[in-house]
Order: sequence, then C-alpha cells, then structure tokens
Amino acid sequence: MQTLLKKTLVTLQVRLAHRWHPDTDYFKFFMGPVCYPDATTSTWKRKPWAGDEFPKVHTKMRNVRINFGPAHPAAHGCLRMILYLEGEIVRRLDPHIGLLHRGTEKLIEYKTYVQAVPYFDRLDYISVLCNEHAFCLAAEKLLNIEIPRRAKFIRTLFSELTRLLNHLAGTAFLALDIGAITPLFWLFEEREKIYELCERVCGSRMHGGYFRIGGVSQDMPLGLMDDIHQLVSILPERLDELEDLVTTNRLFMHRIKNVGIVSAHEALNRGFSGPMLRASGIKWDIRKAQPYEVYDELEFDVPIGTAGDVYDRYKLRVEEMRQSIRMIEQLLNKMPLGDIKVDDNRISPPKRAEMKSSMEGLICHFKVFSRGFNVPPGSTYTAIEHPKGEFGVYLVSDGSSKPYRCKIRAPGFIHLSGMSYMAKNHLLSDVVAILASIDVVFGDVDR
Repeated sequence: MQTLLKKTLVTLQVRLAHRWHPDTDYFKFFMGPVCYPDATTSTWKRKPWAGDEFPKVHTKMRNVRINFGPAHPAAHGCLRMILYLEGEIVRRLDPHIGLLHRGTEKLIEYKTYVQAVPYFDRLDYISVLCNEHAFCLAAEKLLNIEIPRRAKFIRTLFSELTRLLNHLAGTAFLALDIGAITPLFWLFEEREKIYELCERVCGSRMHGGYFRIGGVSQDMPLGLMDDIHQLVSILPERLDELEDLVTTNRLFMHRIKNVGIVSAHEALNRGFSGPMLRASGIKWDIRKAQPYEVYDELEFDVPIGTAGDVYDRYKLRVEEMRQSIRMIEQLLNKMPLGDIKVDDNRISPPKRAEMKSSMEGLICHFKVFSRGFNVPPGSTYTAIEHPKGEFGVYLVSDGSSKPYRCKIRAPGFIHLSGMSYMAKNHLLSDVVAILASIDVVFGDVDR
C-alpha cells in the first residue's frame, strides 16, 4: 500500500505541480466505498443547494421576437412580419403593410375616368390587364353601354394570357423559395414570349393601358393570333416538364405538403377567393357563377383541391394554366370581326386620321383627354376572377367626369391577413413557402 501511495505521489508531482506534497490523510479521504451508501454515508444530510430547503427560482419565459424583413418577397414589394418564435416554431405572426403605399384610391378621385386607367396598371403589376378589366367593366356599368363583340373577345383573350403570366410567375417563385431554381428559367422564358405579344398589341411590355372604357385601345395586328396559337400549343409541354421535375419530387413534396392548411370553413370565413379558396375544396369561380364578357360561351373546368395546403395551391395553379390554354384556343377559333370600341366619340376618342381631318373629331378627341366624359350618378361594385382571386372595384359617381369614390378590393390584402392563421405552429422555414403560395403582390395590398 505504501508503494502505491509513493507512486501516486510521484505521478501527482509530475502531472499537477512540483511543489504539491499531499499527505497520507489526504488519500484516506478516497479510501472505502464512495458510490454506494454504507453505515456512514447513509447518515449524511443533503446539501441545501441540492435539496428542497433552498427556495426555487421562478423564471419568466417569453418567446423570441424577430423581424422577417422588411424584405422583398420575390421582389413583389416590401413586407415586414414580426414573428414570435419558440425555438424554430412560429407561435404568432404579425404582418406589417403599407411600405409601398401610394394613395392610389385617393389619387383616382382627382383624375378623370380615362386618366384613372393607368393607376390600375401599377397595382398588381404581374396581372396588369386584369386590373384594368375590372375598372373598365365598372365604368361601363355606370355608363350603361355595351361594348362590341370583338372587343369582348379580345379582352377575354388577354385576360387569360394575363392569367398565364401570373401563374407562371407564381409557380416559379414558389419553386424558387423552396430551393428549385431551374423552373424559374423555364417558365420565365415563356413569360417573355407573352410579354412580347402584349408589346405588339399595345406598344408596352408591362404596363399596357390596353383596355379602355368602351373597348380596347386598338385592334390586334396581323399575324398576332397565329403567334398566340403557336405559343399556347407549345406551353403544355413546358408545364409537363415542370411537373416532371417538381410535382412528384420527394424534397418538394415534403417541404409543402400539409403546410399552411386552410379548411373550407375557415377559407369562407376569412373571405378567401380564387386559388386560395378553390384549393380548400370550394368550387367558386366568378367566370362560372357570374360570367362576364364571353366566359359563358367557353368550355372550361374549375379545378379544386382537397387538402387546402401549399401543395394543393401549387397543383391548382398549374391546372388553371391548362384550362386557360384551353380557353385561349377557343377564343382564337371563335374570334369575330367588327369594331373594337363603342361608336361614341364622347367616350372613345375617334381614330387619329379622323381627328386630323374632321373638326368634330378634333373636338371630341380634345374633350376626352382634357376634361373627360360625364358619368351618370350611381354606384356599382364590379368584380372579376383575377388570377389571385376576386378583384373588385366599388365605384361611386356624382355625375361629374371624375369618380366621387373608388374603393379597390384587392385579393392579396385579404389573403395576407390569413398569414398568422396559416403559419401558426409551423417552422420558420415554412413561413417562406406559405407566403409564396399566397402569390401576393404588394402593389395591390398597400395601394
């Protein structure tokens, strides 16, 4: 035993310090049983810091609060969300809006009806022509005028092309936010082709100003319908490629299935519309329920979802693109001849040649673009099936050439209000997918 103690002392001197010389009593402390109670250790009392004698400290816990933004979700305006996190789980989400507010509705009250049309281009700048469509229909309802049949077909045609523009972008941005960048390149190539068609028909690539009160600004150039047909005949193959890549992709499905679920009852209570409502199983489409223009003459189906999650919204938008292609082909085949705006120079300005050769044409042209035209007193709420949902315009006229009140019902504003409900108890990474599935553009949210 003494030999063992000497070796231990030597080891301690080498390893710890050369001046430390523990005595024999020090090592007696480590002899005997120390792990199991015996007659001696069983009588020991617990130290107060390990027992109940010490008062418990009551700590107040609170969730971590972080800023999600201000950021540009897919470059569609500024959004700031305050997230209350418990670890990585979202317990509460508070979206802050107004960072892109421009006072559009108030500005329209100081403009004539003709001058108000370009303001709608700047709302949802992914679906420009559909915004114009709602305002033109509302003004025409107050004026109690019927536009020519060819103008109705052209409007419907370009509304469905706009739906393709919107859903191609929304689907590409959803895949990009999940982590798939390839669909963005594929689908944006098709979007550029559609933008070229818009540029050929109205001279502007993005902010068209093509729909006018009383019809459209000008007729389609020769050869445009052939190019539209060629585009929509190739587009289904591009959608097949998209679905082959991501629709059944294991990673893609795991990221968005059973995420952001909204039941049919909840979707109705929250005022959802468009793909957000149909993905929850409600078969409501204004083009079918309250048809406008020539939608009642077209054959198309209204796809609906079952789960109401992000995955169903993605699949529903892809199917809506296929139905839009189907409608575009019918519109091209049935396109009639005739005028493209009403034959009333007080509402639709005369042609440029007539304006330069006729005094009456010059006067009408000057009055339309300087003073505008008087609209009979009244009010109307006119809604269309916008690519993002129900886009409505509440218009009040006091008999003058300027709207007394213009209130815009933007679908993105309603859907964004449901972010807290959809993202609650989800992971932080799921918030990005849910936001992308809403397909929100802050031009019409903030207005």
